[in-house]
Formats: sequence, C-alpha cells, structure tokens
Amino acid sequence: MISTKRRVFLKGTLAAGTVGAAVGAGLLAPSKLLAAWSADMFETEGMSEAMNAVAGTTDMQQSDDIDLSAPEIAENGAVVPVSVEAHMDNVEEIAIFAEANDRSLTGRYVFASGAKPKASMRIRLGDTSDVIAAVKADGNWYMTSRNVEVTVGGCGG
Repeated sequence: MISTKRRVFLKGTLAAGTVGAAVGAGLLAPSKLLAAWSADMFETEGMSEAMNAVAGTTDMQQSDDIDLSAPEIAENGAVVPVSVEAHMDNVEEIAIFAEANDRSLTGRYVFASGAKPKASMRIRLGDTSDVIAAVKADGNWYMTSRNVEVTVGGCGG
C-alpha cells in the first residue's frame, strides 16, 4: 500500500518535471508567467516624480468612488496592510503611493477588461505618511488618500 505522502510527492515531482520540460521546449516562457516589473517607475524618488512616471500627471481628481483601506495607526511600518477597491466602470489601473517614502510608488496593478478592480498588499512606511490610491478609469486618473501614523518605522527607522 502506497502512503499518502509518497503519492503527493510523486504527483508534485511529475508536475514539476512536466513544467520543466515545457519551459525547455520553449512552450512556456518564464517572462509570460511572471508579473511585469517597471523599474523606471518604482525607482523614481519623490511623490511628484512617481506620479508622473505612472500617470503622466500629478493633477488627479478626488473621488468618493475609491475605497482605500489602511490602518489609522500602524505599529510596525514594515508591514502595513493596504487595500483599494474602485467602484467605477472601465478601470484600467490602480497605483498605490506612500508620500513620505523616498520611493513613493509601492504598487501598480493593470487590469484586463472586465476584471474586478480590487488590489491588496502590505507596504513599507518609513514614517507617518499619506497613502494615496490612484485609479485610472476611462483614460482619466482619480485619487483618494488616507493618513497612516507609524509608531515604528519600516525603512530602517
């Protein structure tokens, strides 16, 4: 009788071998499997530079159709939970910024047509800061913000 652990191990080995063979044969390209990374955007310093890199503007209209969830007080700035949900039609992107961070852009999500515009992540805050959610819908950018007070900094502070 074969044990359950052995079966799971054998199935996992078979699955990993199949994926490895597909990658080796060129049927799966790792760049197609991984999220895109735009180093230019994430390496910009300062809030206005980060917003310009993402949206091409710093002039965004305030919107009540964006729900930004973040704690009022974060005891540990290294892991601050943030979630954004847009109640708009034709949402294309959501970007999350931390104004007081040297590199303000903390996350950027691009949505396929018809996808539910919701994003969640944990961000790092070095100090008390406004967290800003920017949403691109129908080619226009909208934003909302929330101040998060940090008691222990997450960027080496």
